[in-house]
Amino acid sequence: MALDPYSVLGVPRTASEAEVKKAYRNKAKALHPDLHPDDAKKMEEFKRVSQAWDILGDKDKKAKFDRGEIDGDGNPAGFPGGAPGGGPGGGTYRWETRGGSPFDGAQGDPFEEILGGMFGGGRRRNPGPQKGRDIRYRVEISFEDSVTGARRRMTMADGTALDVNIPAGIESGQSLRLKSQGQPSPNGGAPGDALLEVEIRPSRIWERDGKDLRMTVPISLQTALLGGSVEVKTPSGPVTLKVPPGSNSDAQLRLRGKGVQGSPPGNLYARLKIVLDDPADSGLRKWAEGRSK
Repeated sequence: MALDPYSVLGVPRTASEAEVKKAYRNKAKALHPDLHPDDAKKMEEFKRVSQAWDILGDKDKKAKFDRGEIDGDGNPAGFPGGAPGGGPGGGTYRWETRGGSPFDGAQGDPFEEILGGMFGGGRRRNPGPQKGRDIRYRVEISFEDSVTGARRRMTMADGTALDVNIPAGIESGQSLRLKSQGQPSPNGGAPGDALLEVEIRPSRIWERDGKDLRMTVPISLQTALLGGSVEVKTPSGPVTLKVPPGSNSDAQLRLRGKGVQGSPPGNLYARLKIVLDDPADSGLRKWAEGRSK
């Protein structure tokens, strides 16, 4: 029996898109194979959750499921009632919706198949090998990986570990396609693909502005007055930033090429913020009092 994606995710049919997405994320995180490497039951539950999201996370598939055009496995719906499979004698007849008619699919007209078998005629179609179904995943990557690009190992629903290339500049909501890593074909065709929808963890250091990055760099009063060098973190590693004498808070210094990598790469803009080393310093207090007279 095909699964009910709403039951699998634990949401009602009236759930909003945001509620469905939240339910999927919570279950996928709790059941992820990385957390339960030797638990076959959890692995099976993770597959079901991924399959449910493949239906409800796709607007077209969700609409078709809600209208009864496909089942929870993504397969076209067959004849209701009757013998198993919906046809006389227990045969299975299914079709794909294509264009405006539910009978104009790759599987042929089901009535034509029945009549052709009864009277020895009828037009037969050979749909040929069909591609397997795609499987959708949601993956979370670090801010640094999204800026510099990376190669990371990820675990699929069946426990397979794959090395995935993350391109520099990818943004939340974009997807990576892994060819032939989806479900196998039911009749000898090519496997489906795995679609990795990316979500980027926010950074406490940098903010992204297109291809550029922005950050705040604290400096001492002495460095602001006399100039100097401070170490600055960038997604690709620490660098030395030269602060010119007489710098003030909110002044911006540019680190060329230290933003989102690409051709050409973006820049990193460091906004200076003067911070007193010791606000209770008596000498500094006397200097400020002298300036106020």
